[in-house]
Amino acid sequence: MTDPIADMLIRIKNAQAANHKSVRVPFSNLKYALAKILEKRGFVGDIDKRGKDVLRYIKINLQYRNNLPAISDVKRVSKPGQRIYIKKTEIRLVKQGCGIAVISTPKGLMTGEEAKKEGLGGELICEVW
Repeated sequence: MTDPIADMLIRIKNAQAANHKSVRVPFSNLKYALAKILEKRGFVGDIDKRGKDVLRYIKINLQYRNNLPAISDVKRVSKPGQRIYIKKTEIRLVKQGCGIAVISTPKGLMTGEEAKKEGLGGELICEVW
């Protein structure tokens, strides 16, 4: 698999489209940090690390509002073949503030809003709304 972050986002989106209650994603620290941000912002429900060693995975309980998925769409911005970096002054709102941008900064993954407050730029991982 060449892009595990895109795989994770699409698994979540497809599971919500099929009205599943949860989805399993292979574990990595980056994916876990991304899932924690989505949980904190209300795009997904509870998340759990499960399994041992090589068989570790993240169980993500999905969130719905009025029987509609909490995530209406995602956009993977920075890809393995083309990394996109932004400065703190280039951070903008996603869908007039209804969505979030996830940025990989020197202090870890954070939303665009948090990165702007901290005065940090970095790699623009994805946008979720």
